Amino acid sequence: MKKILVLTDFSDPAWNALFTALKLHEGRRCHFYLLHTYEPSLAGVLGQKAKKMVGVLYDSLSEYTEQELHKIQDYLGEHHHEPGHSFEPASKAEDIVDGIQRMIREHDIDLIVMGTKGATGAKEVFMGSNAVRVIRKVRNCPILVVPAEHDFKVLHTVVFPTDYTHHYDPYELDPLIDLAKAWEAKIVIYQVAQEFDLSPEQLANKALLEKRLQGAVLDFKKGLMQSTIEAAIMDFTEARDADMIALIHYQHTFMERLTHEPVIKNIGFHTRVPLLVLPDL
Repeated sequence: MKKILVLTDFSDPAWNALFTALKLHEGRRCHFYLLHTYEPSLAGVLGQKAKKMVGVLYDSLSEYTEQELHKIQDYLGEHHHEPGHSFEPASKAEDIVDGIQRMIREHDIDLIVMGTKGATGAKEVFMGSNAVRVIRKVRNCPILVVPAEHDFKVLHTVVFPTDYTHHYDPYELDPLIDLAKAWEAKIVIYQVAQEFDLSPEQLANKALLEKRLQGAVLDFKKGLMQSTIEAAIMDFTEARDADMIALIHYQHTFMERLTHEPVIKNIGFHTRVPLLVLPDL
């Protein structure tokens, strides 16, 4: 049974992320943890009167959180009729990253799902700043970021950008393979580069990638780097009418060093399709 952690702040993007997670895993046995976190009390550094005020505030937050989580459960109980799906609410009075890491340790989570509002004009809004922090700090579990405006229907095509400069470790591609096989989706391996001659090391990594993805439907494509890696990936994804982008979250990737561009963060802000961030195991 897959164990999926769905983050919620009870907003429309969070609801959309939950619905996407449910649709993606139709017909499969999954246990969904519905997590809402709020900051821990500052009572330890405040005066007595302030401590009482903080206590009242956090009692109210706890009560509100429990009510909202029960509303989600009630809605799912009435409208979601998937016999293999079960749900469990989780309310944590702690930092969101700490709460996620606790859930990963205690429940052996297979996938984290969260919503994003994306970019709004000149100001980038990404579930406050939480999604950026989660992607940066949570490096031990795959994360699916779902844009608020995305209406998931089917998974036909996943774009997997790479420059073949990294060794593909066992298991780090498993979440991608799992979804692709479940939907019989094609994985389009997209090489973004200024030139396409591969070094012996890159050729070995490409062969290893094919081996790791054995059993999935693959398609290899190339694209010249544009002004940014992000632009090349986004344009290609839209041209192929792809349904998802998957990226491995390597520390200080070649693409980032080449362009001084935080690729995963930028795509997370601007993508119109879900982004699957795979941990560098």
